[in-house]
Amino acid sequence: MLNKYSGIPLYLQLKNLIIEKIESGEYEENSKIPSEQELCEMYNISRPTVRQAISELTSSGYLYKEKGKGTFVAKPKAQIDIRDFRGFSDSILESQVPGEKEIVFINELDNGDFPKLSNIFGIPDNQVERFAQIAYITKGSNEVLSLVTSFLPLGLFPSIIHDIKEKKPSYDILKGKYSLVPYKSRSTLEVIYSDQADSQYLRVQTGQALIKVESILTSRSGQVVELVISKYRADKCRFVFRDNK
Repeated sequence: MLNKYSGIPLYLQLKNLIIEKIESGEYEENSKIPSEQELCEMYNISRPTVRQAISELTSSGYLYKEKGKGTFVAKPKAQIDIRDFRGFSDSILESQVPGEKEIVFINELDNGDFPKLSNIFGIPDNQVERFAQIAYITKGSNEVLSLVTSFLPLGLFPSIIHDIKEKKPSYDILKGKYSLVPYKSRSTLEVIYSDQADSQYLRVQTGQALIKVESILTSRSGQVVELVISKYRADKCRFVFRDNK
């Protein structure tokens, strides 16, 4: 039950109670939860209190609404284990057959189009380098989970765009380029908000929270060979941090 004398707002208490019922299995996936009026009567609280709790649970991906039918329990979020995340997960160079990914666009650009590339790849001022920009989406249970964009220097991989379009396996793409095989990665994670382009591919509203993971992949010699920017839907994915002990 809710405690009206607690310092915790009633809408937050209700929100946490519904989450507990979902995680315990009392409210099953795709099942309809009690209506706003029923929740008001069950817990003796106001309609605005219930609406705020339901609105936040819907925005965070625990619930979804169907017009004229009610509010239902959403599918569990996809789980991404940070202990196993090396930054190679979304790499084009580490994919067995990168052309078999669900690619949404392949583009060619230079570091002037995306200045960040100059810093990451160590390109001197006033020097122009060309890059392949390859973007694809990942799915889980037929729902879009992430938008991944990979940047590869054409100076190192001059035929990468053609190879991917031809669906060549990675061992062909990297044949004779052992010194350029990804060996280490450095990743950063932050929360961002979707822009118009993100919304188009991720099928979300503009301004929705996303989890951005940026990974810089280097070869054994320390040369940067790939930049990978992955944007995960925060309402569909959860990151799990584990102690390695």
